[in-house]
Amino acid sequence: MDTRVTGLLGIRYPIIQGGMAWVAEYHLAAAVSEAGGLGIIGAASAPPEVVREQIHKVKELTDKPFGVNVMLMNPNAEEVADIIVEEQVKVVTTGAGNPAKYVERWKQAGVKVIPVVASVALAKLMERAGADAVVAEGMEAGGHIGAATTMTLVPQVVDAVGIPVIAAGGIADGRGVAAAMMLGAEGVQMGTRFCVAAEAITHANYKEKIIKAKDIDSEVTGMSHGHPIRQLRNKMTREYLKLEKEGAPFEELEQLTLGSLRKAVMDGDVVNGTVMAGQIAGMITKEQTCEDMIREIMDGAEKLLHR
Repeated sequence: MDTRVTGLLGIRYPIIQGGMAWVAEYHLAAAVSEAGGLGIIGAASAPPEVVREQIHKVKELTDKPFGVNVMLMNPNAEEVADIIVEEQVKVVTTGAGNPAKYVERWKQAGVKVIPVVASVALAKLMERAGADAVVAEGMEAGGHIGAATTMTLVPQVVDAVGIPVIAAGGIADGRGVAAAMMLGAEGVQMGTRFCVAAEAITHANYKEKIIKAKDIDSEVTGMSHGHPIRQLRNKMTREYLKLEKEGAPFEELEQLTLGSLRKAVMDGDVVNGTVMAGQIAGMITKEQTCEDMIREIMDGAEKLLHR
């Protein structure tokens, strides 16, 4: 399936792995790239030298293109931006802010820049800033979310910009990929599905929580203070939503979730930790290698698109 996205990134399939904090490290990124997609290292709030080490380790495992996701709220974002240039990373995706101040630097170094956007306005702003493509992410996605759904956001972004659009949020199989293409996208980004990949270092409890999830097990915290996060319900979310309903200040709510994502992903505490996952968690039923997963997804998509 050749699209502007596969041509732009030099990949076989128009599938990008999300830059999930703690989950998107070098084992997963290399496996996705080897399987024909674009693997992503999630820099999140990691120290710059850790990001550099992750880049080196991906290069040891694959000679295929891969990228780094930069969380722009990270105090170390400036240093990470420089490391991407120094290490000749091919692609950068960005979230949690406006990457305009880094775009020229990256473009001069030959880096493809793909910001994640949750609105038409931001997509147009990123195109003007020089972005090579955008990821239009709907609120079905896991983690930090916007207000528009994938079904409504993607076609509006496609109509608004001339650069390729990559759909994200609520995509887990060939049907989702085919639907994204029908909406005008030229690629997809997936996060939750890759959380349960055999190569992902995600704790077995986290993977099992996603695999056992039902359609109603996703909920959103943080709506009251403007930082909504989608995750799977557990003891922590119930406590958070109770405090939020009672009008607890942001600082108290922030304290409740401090270090909670690491607690779930690395330590396997899916009761008190944050289990970030999208609304399609209920569709995921098994752990697979990235190769098997991507092949299954693309076979399903191609059958539908050529039907």
